[in-house]
Amino acid sequence: MLKSAVAAKVAVDDLAIFGGVPAFTGMLHVGRPNVGNPRRLLERMSGILERRWLTNDGPLVQELEARLASHLGVGHCVCVSSGTIGLQIAAAALGLEGEVILPAFTFVATAHALRWMGLTPVFCDVDAESHLIDPVDAERRITPRTTAVLGVHLWGRACPVEALGALAARHRIALLFDAAHAFGCSHRGALIGGLGRCEIFSFHATKVFNTFEGGAITTHDEVLAARLRQVRNFGFTGHDRVVSLGTNGKMIEPAAAMGLTSLESLEEFIAANRRNHEAYRTALATPPGLRVMTYPARERHNFHYVVVEVDEARAGLSRDELLEILHAENVLARRYYSPGCHRLPPYAPGPALPQTERLAERVMALPTGTAVGPDEIERIGEIIRLSLANAAAIRARWAQRRALTAEQLAQRVEDAKRLAAP
Repeated sequence: MLKSAVAAKVAVDDLAIFGGVPAFTGMLHVGRPNVGNPRRLLERMSGILERRWLTNDGPLVQELEARLASHLGVGHCVCVSSGTIGLQIAAAALGLEGEVILPAFTFVATAHALRWMGLTPVFCDVDAESHLIDPVDAERRITPRTTAVLGVHLWGRACPVEALGALAARHRIALLFDAAHAFGCSHRGALIGGLGRCEIFSFHATKVFNTFEGGAITTHDEVLAARLRQVRNFGFTGHDRVVSLGTNGKMIEPAAAMGLTSLESLEEFIAANRRNHEAYRTALATPPGLRVMTYPARERHNFHYVVVEVDEARAGLSRDELLEILHAENVLARRYYSPGCHRLPPYAPGPALPQTERLAERVMALPTGTAVGPDEIERIGEIIRLSLANAAAIRARWAQRRALTAEQLAQRVEDAKRLAAP
């Protein structure tokens, strides 16, 4: 854990952005990697080197696939080199064409993966409360060219699965899910992994469960699973017979070693996240204008994202102003997702999506994971509480600073003119 470098901050002058000492000597990150038992990882890595089987469906990848399928309660798990590649492989294996509907309030990789496959991402809006895909708006955007809906289990909260399933059935299109945030989370009591035609996980280093870099596609469909494995390995069937177009999406053995090690510590990771989430809820309970995202008590959750909405009108400071203050303290809170995908190249200007655009101005994620604990969270809460309690004074300081900077710039221009005069 990173201990605070200074005593409690009690006045605006104590804030690092106004010259005070930063609260932390090192950086507090969103998604600093969780690491399990180093000894077990090194044992597995040693075995890889002894076997000299580094990739191509090695024994650790096979073990990880079997253990993940059992853990998630699915028929098949196909490990891949990244969640992004997993999305592309799933699109290819499902034979998707034309347009795919997805929420704009997601990481851009969700859209990019489709675009790389020659598909057209069609963005829809999200629900203001849950931040999840709005099935009504999604259905409005279906055209004769639509072949799938791609739901995103944002923050690990399950999409409105039943509504999307009914939509897909009515229009005879495929339904699949980006489950990048959702490992260890449940829907109606069952762990996410077996919904729709398939679900795609990211095991990137920043996720609650990581394989250094990697991902997986899970499904109950045996035929689809065989097709996914074929596409993952250049379109091969057997050792040397190419039967279709494919790519190199295989997970390597060192990644599987990290995955197996991470799986052994998963409950420890989730317990730390749960503890941190509760600590943040306590630390941020009093300031007006803040909403800490909560999770359904009836479901299992990984608590990996501490998501806060900032209502500028009530808080007195905007989300971006709070981020500026926190970054000066070495608290690297982040905007999620600003702007929405529909406003990013190569998709801009995109359709008007009012809820997405509203959330893109309000949402931030705070540091959590096993690298953060209650002491750090109390200090972060202290900084936020102090800032919001003195919002007017802080804005006045910034306005004064901007005016001074403008005055200094104008003086420099005048000085330059005088020096240039004959």
